[in-house]
Amino acid sequence: MFKAVVTTTGRTGPEAGPSAPVGGDTRRMTDERSIDAAQLSELTTTDDSVVPRASTRLVWMLFLCSVGILALTIRRGEPWTGVDYAVVDGLTAVLWVVVTFFSGIVHSYSRRYMAGDRDLERFFARVFAFTLVVMVLTAADHIALFAAAWLAMGLLMAALIGHVRDWEQAQAAGALARRYFVASSAVLAGSLALLAWESGTTSIAGILGGLEAVSPTIGLVAAGGLVLAALIQSALFPFHGWLLSSMTAPTPASALMHAGFVNAGGVLLTRFSPLVADHLAIMSAVVVLGAVSALLGQAMLLVQTNVKRKLGSSTMAQMGFMILQCGLGFFAAAIAHLILHGFYKAYLFLSSGAVVEEAAPKSTAKHAGHTEFGFSSAVVSLLTAVGGGVLFGALTGKATGLAFDSGTILTLVVVLTTLTAARDILNRTTLPRAVRFVSVPLVVLTAIGGYALLYNAISAVVPSAMTHASTDVTIAHGLVAALFVGAYVATEFGWHRSSERLYVSLLNLSEPDSATVLTNKEEYKDV
Repeated sequence: MFKAVVTTTGRTGPEAGPSAPVGGDTRRMTDERSIDAAQLSELTTTDDSVVPRASTRLVWMLFLCSVGILALTIRRGEPWTGVDYAVVDGLTAVLWVVVTFFSGIVHSYSRRYMAGDRDLERFFARVFAFTLVVMVLTAADHIALFAAAWLAMGLLMAALIGHVRDWEQAQAAGALARRYFVASSAVLAGSLALLAWESGTTSIAGILGGLEAVSPTIGLVAAGGLVLAALIQSALFPFHGWLLSSMTAPTPASALMHAGFVNAGGVLLTRFSPLVADHLAIMSAVVVLGAVSALLGQAMLLVQTNVKRKLGSSTMAQMGFMILQCGLGFFAAAIAHLILHGFYKAYLFLSSGAVVEEAAPKSTAKHAGHTEFGFSSAVVSLLTAVGGGVLFGALTGKATGLAFDSGTILTLVVVLTTLTAARDILNRTTLPRAVRFVSVPLVVLTAIGGYALLYNAISAVVPSAMTHASTDVTIAHGLVAALFVGAYVATEFGWHRSSERLYVSLLNLSEPDSATVLTNKEEYKDV
């Protein structure tokens, strides 16, 4: 969504053309037709609109205030509880900094990107309102306020997905997302009401501090409801349909969605970690569901040709890893993961237009597949992966020797991720052999070290009850370990490419709702 520029070909904006539907950016879909003065006037707005400027400045002011609050919270060493129904603790302060920073980036980016949109003020008002609602959610200490903020967050995101009122596909996508979010809110509200009724208090801190008064059965049902609400909001399997059908959202809204909104599941489980971690069956189920979603999302990514659906599948995989970490009891690791994923995914979405514009089909083997991956590269990748696991274990204290526990599973995931990353970088880089054999391990190990240090920093700031919960090892943990190793071996040897049935199944799983898909250019030329 750029300023409309009328040319002799009738195209508008610097990215108009056949690739526009891939990004789902509706104002670019006014290309390939002439625009008269009246239509141009309807589509454009003035550059001096007060709402974009005011909301952008306000959100950056909120960011600076959040940084100050985080510093004061760390120095104070205890939460701020002076306001009724709200508590500002370490988790709240960290999330405020993250949310306002991402929102500031989206606001600043949208000042130019959304110029020319006839509903510019409405877009900025919703993005700013979304930011405020998320801030309220992370600080809420009353179940009614928490549930209301959760619902408002979903409704605002659904409105951003269906931003273009005249585009039927956008409205269908927004309506689909809204149904998912309302269902998630209903499950959450029911679980919180059940806990309040059983514990005799409506304060979240009071509920979590008096879990001994909650019967095991009620606690199990409530914890299951919270997990279900988290799975829906974070678009994990089998609730990923709304995310893959949301590509009608303007790209800045998609960035906010994938960098922030879907992280709500991890935030919810972390906030209620004392309750969730108290039930081994729930934690084991979360481990399995997270692992399955992570592997499915990664597999679905391989069969996508649409850049934003690739990113959507990637988000599903990353949210699976985040929820998996919660199931393993490493809630601080989940918060660190969502922060790093937010930075990465926001960048990818905001730069997705440039990726599409610069890409060109090539028939060379190097572009289409892999470069030669010899024995030396395999050894370097393996050593880098082992080094990554050792580094992560040493920095986070997860080095448990030969003992098989939840820390072993987390370290195994780190090792396999490092192995895959090192192999891919070595396989695709054009650097001389000697240079890449030194530089690639350094880059990958630096990234692993950064993740471990962020994990330690989050653990030091977040309340101790939310950092780590020791969980017993069950058959679910062994199953997850086998799934990850099996998936890596199958991918490494290319077994997944030999199955047409698998390819079709992955395509079917990753299909968005048909009502949200543009199948004919005539459907969007007149938007």
